[in-house]
Amino acid sequence: MLIRTPGVYRPQTDTWLLAAALADAALPRGGRVVDICSGTGALAVHAGLAGAASVTAVDISRRASMSTWLNCRLRGIDVEVLRGDFEAMLRHRQFDVLLANPPYVPVRQGPPPRGRARAWNAGQDGRSFLDRLCAAAPHLLAPNGTALIVHSMVADPDLTITQLRRGGLKAAAVARTTIPFGPVMRQCSDHLVDEGLIRPGQQDEELVVIRADRTRK
Repeated sequence: MLIRTPGVYRPQTDTWLLAAALADAALPRGGRVVDICSGTGALAVHAGLAGAASVTAVDISRRASMSTWLNCRLRGIDVEVLRGDFEAMLRHRQFDVLLANPPYVPVRQGPPPRGRARAWNAGQDGRSFLDRLCAAAPHLLAPNGTALIVHSMVADPDLTITQLRRGGLKAAAVARTTIPFGPVMRQCSDHLVDEGLIRPGQQDEELVVIRADRTRK
């Protein structure tokens, strides 16, 4: 069971789909792992228990950072917790495994998200974080490193794959599942219909895990 301080988004199906993809990837033990948008630290915990040599977790939320630290330490995982924007925190660093469950829900234009909404609010097209992550991933991966990124079909996984490939990575979808809309997607459904991202009356979404490998030095 994971400790979740008030205001931290609860791990849901996307987190567990990514954790399963990490296990299925059968990556070598002893790698350097970074968990971007760590939330409760669920993925950092999985990586640590799977034999990572080092685990770094990044989140902009103070409460999420606290949750990650507590959940890792309670399991004997020595985690480096960084609070702030991932690009600033990880500049000039490289990792063998990059895990990310970033914000990806498209929302109507409005003020920047605050509080728990920062975990899912990703701007008008759902790409405000993903585009930055795809651009940074080739630089964050060490030679032969692997990134695993999860998001919904409404945020255009084909574009994620295209952007990662443009950065020189080998990329493809490796896991999928379809789930009913949760409260956030139901709340945003009118906007998603207006943007042509879902059908009128649609009540489910497909989640996709994308794997990207750096196969060149």
